Amino acid sequence: MTELVLRPLADAFMQVGVYVAVLVALFGWLRWRYGDRVTDGLTNRPRLGPLVGALLGVSPGCGGAIILMPLYAWKKVSFGTVVAALTATMGDSSWVVLAWNPGFALKLHLLLFAVGLVTGYVVDAVGIDPARSGVASRGDRGGIRAAGTAGRPAPIPAAAAVAGGVGAGRGGVDVAVHPPTTTARRPVPAPLRLLGGLRRRDPATAFWGLTTPAFAVSVPVVFQLVDPVALTDTFGGVDPYLALGVLGTLAAVVIFAAGGCRLADDNLETALPGSLRETLRHSAHEASFVTVWVAVAYVGWQVLTTTTGFDGSQLALTGLLGVLVGAGIGLIPGCAVQIVFTGLFISGGLPLPTLLANAVSQDGDALIPLAALRRRSAALATVITTIPAAVVGTAVLLLLG
Repeated sequence: MTELVLRPLADAFMQVGVYVAVLVALFGWLRWRYGDRVTDGLTNRPRLGPLVGALLGVSPGCGGAIILMPLYAWKKVSFGTVVAALTATMGDSSWVVLAWNPGFALKLHLLLFAVGLVTGYVVDAVGIDPARSGVASRGDRGGIRAAGTAGRPAPIPAAAAVAGGVGAGRGGVDVAVHPPTTTARRPVPAPLRLLGGLRRRDPATAFWGLTTPAFAVSVPVVFQLVDPVALTDTFGGVDPYLALGVLGTLAAVVIFAAGGCRLADDNLETALPGSLRETLRHSAHEASFVTVWVAVAYVGWQVLTTTTGFDGSQLALTGLLGVLVGAGIGLIPGCAVQIVFTGLFISGGLPLPTLLANAVSQDGDALIPLAALRRRSAALATVITTIPAAVVGTAVLLLLG
């Protein structure tokens, strides 16, 4: 039971979750302090659009790419800028790779940046932009400009503001999307009352209280600076790595459930936090989101390999077919499926070309607000990103022989 379930649960938090929390908090603080400077400079220098788009996209997580979506809807940046960001981003899967192997993550992100940069400039050079096609689709017309405002951008539609889930506003406060009704309130089931109480009490505070000692234990264990057996003996036979890891993953599940179990955790609000408190709160929620899906991958893989002897070599995810499958899975919006896919690679179940094709193809949570603002543009952008994904994956496949 320990090695089958508990150990993978602990690894998900101690090898990934704690580092994701620290890194997300750091990048969130940078966006909180300097985000406006980046976007202001971008709109003043349109020729640098794909370059800045690739830089924002390649930053870990989805927030950097999400910032660009309303700017494109307001015609402040080019379509190539958006494509560069979506091509360069690896979404929340980047946290998984970064926590697993920082050196490999650096090389991977440099490749993503280069591919995103080239793709973005090619799109602008060719002149591709659905927003300039003359006839806007119903999805493109809705909510971008209010009637009679003569070019002044309207407020972001509710669908975009709550890309991670309907009704989720800044700081976790629900936003009224529909007008109030006069119907009597229905009794709220006990589980929903519990989750509502967790929202009000903000479990992110408890998460950080648990992450601090977990980080202190994880660093020497993961980087093999101490003997885990000796560490267990120091704590009277209690394995602090296993205990803190399992508790951390369970806390992540609670936070994930309290947030509505959304398959996307980033939106326009969290991309530009308004305070340090919001930054820390979102860091806890994003780290929980990543931890939960990494735990799904870890436990699922451990159970599968232990009970069946399956080691991944039986999967048809090698060769050219694997590259195409990886690129195709990247078409799925959001980060949940992509995190599980990346977790399979870390567990040894996927070859490198398949991972690279998926990393280039996936758009993370940034595609969701773009779809709410410019539906046709979102559809075309996600198709375009699969082209360099297939090219890169095939090229690496040939190089590896």
